Amino acid sequence: MIGERNIAPKRVIGHLILGLACAVLPVSAPAQTVGNDQIKQLQDQIRKIQREYQSQIRGLQKQLDDLKAAQTAPKTPPPPPAAPGLAVPPPGGILPPPVPGGPGTPPPPPAAVAAKHGIFGTGIDVSMANSYIEAASIFRTRNETADISSNFNTGIPMPNNPNYHLSEFRESAHQSRLALLAQGSVNEDTKLDGYFETDFQSAGTTSNSVESNSYTLRLRQAYATLDKRDWGTYFLGGQVWSLLTMFKEDMTPRQENIPLTIDGQYAVGFTWLRNPQVRVVQHFGNMFAAGLALESPQAVVFSGPNAPLAPTTFSNPGGMLLNPLVNYSTDIGPDVTAKFTVDPGWGHFELYGLGRAFRSRASFSNRTIFGGGGGAGAIFPVVPKLLDLQADFLIGDGIGRYGTVGLPDVAVKPTGVLVPIPELQALVGLVGHPTDYIDLYAYAGLEQASQTSFTVNGTLPFGYGNPLYNNTACLHEAASVTAAATNCAANTSRVWQVTGGFWWDVYKGDFGRLRVGGQGSYTERQVFAGIGGGPNTNEGIFMASLRYYPFAP
Repeated sequence: MIGERNIAPKRVIGHLILGLACAVLPVSAPAQTVGNDQIKQLQDQIRKIQREYQSQIRGLQKQLDDLKAAQTAPKTPPPPPAAPGLAVPPPGGILPPPVPGGPGTPPPPPAAVAAKHGIFGTGIDVSMANSYIEAASIFRTRNETADISSNFNTGIPMPNNPNYHLSEFRESAHQSRLALLAQGSVNEDTKLDGYFETDFQSAGTTSNSVESNSYTLRLRQAYATLDKRDWGTYFLGGQVWSLLTMFKEDMTPRQENIPLTIDGQYAVGFTWLRNPQVRVVQHFGNMFAAGLALESPQAVVFSGPNAPLAPTTFSNPGGMLLNPLVNYSTDIGPDVTAKFTVDPGWGHFELYGLGRAFRSRASFSNRTIFGGGGGAGAIFPVVPKLLDLQADFLIGDGIGRYGTVGLPDVAVKPTGVLVPIPELQALVGLVGHPTDYIDLYAYAGLEQASQTSFTVNGTLPFGYGNPLYNNTACLHEAASVTAAATNCAANTSRVWQVTGGFWWDVYKGDFGRLRVGGQGSYTERQVFAGIGGGPNTNEGIFMASLRYYPFAP
């Protein structure tokens, strides 16, 4: 093709020269018989035509020179043969769009370029699907003076407390939630996630419900994960649900099996914390997974009405950037949690364990004791996609912190040494999905502690649930709430609860999701018998909620 393109300009130039000669020669003969004006006019036309041809000749000469220079340059290899059915256009024509995957298709961009999507072109996909605005109504048959999260332990007043005879009603938007999920794929085997979640269930020193209802943000979750799919491993660091909390499947973050309650304290018997931790999970195929986490420690210590008989330190008020109005235990190391899950394709099954260490300084020496426990959980699809049965439990010594009720982990001996309290917590539930727009749920749970008491000289009681503690005033209404705390030890031995409710998606579409929910519960709190007996108390709670998820898919 190059040879042909070199010859063609030469032929054109020859034709132009011949044409010029033909145009000039004929004028000489007739010029002898015509007037001078006509001769001048013809000569002007000839000169004009000559100038035009000379301009074209110069342009053609430049093309010729360019073609010669191109011919002497290194030659590129010829293009590969066209695929069957692919038309090759003539030289110099307009190329058709390349066939995907065929000749002429540009190579795929590198991963770093292909990832430039998401927010601000960073390659990070961002979602706020878990965010919602809530308007909730709360009614309790006993006055806890609490917001959307109930206190199922000492918050339920005994009969001697004036609040036992008062009901409670309030409305709240404090559970409104802001959630942000950021996801990025480094490559097909490496994925990075970050998740942040907050609400307004916190009160500053000036927060009140008189006029502005100005309550403060609190941290619910904030963590990052590295998922190495080619290894079958993911790593997590930050504040997240405890590894002991049951999952719906696998051990995937944001797939925790949280009760569907409106109540922000969930349900009695539910095993949970939201806790700073580091975690690693290893998958063995699609069915099995094992996980290990080191979770931030904190002990719930019951010291009783009498001080230890030796110098003792087991907690201190919060210091720098901690809450100075509450006490923090003197912990020595993290809580260690481990879990093994099985997902055979029908249901979800878990085994888990917990190890803890508790420390005090007594008689001028550090004293460390150990606790922990284990349990199991399962989800059974009784009617696939319509009705699920779930059950889980945790049993051990010093596990109270991991339950909804908040029973104490340890008691204090007369010597100042801590001792773990044996405890059990369990929850069973039914969750139904009769339509795509309605969820129904019912739960029954209990949490209980065993008596862990000590007596000096037969008269001085220590520990938790000591029968020598005074309960004589628990059944008789006192003149005030302050007076009600006198002569009513009321150490909680067991709390059980039944609760149920529904969620109805009034709207679910391109503009998010609007949900309406209702919940009712009955809770009974039982106390250890002491001097004056072992009176019980109870509470009924009814809640309603309207939630709008503006970013839900």
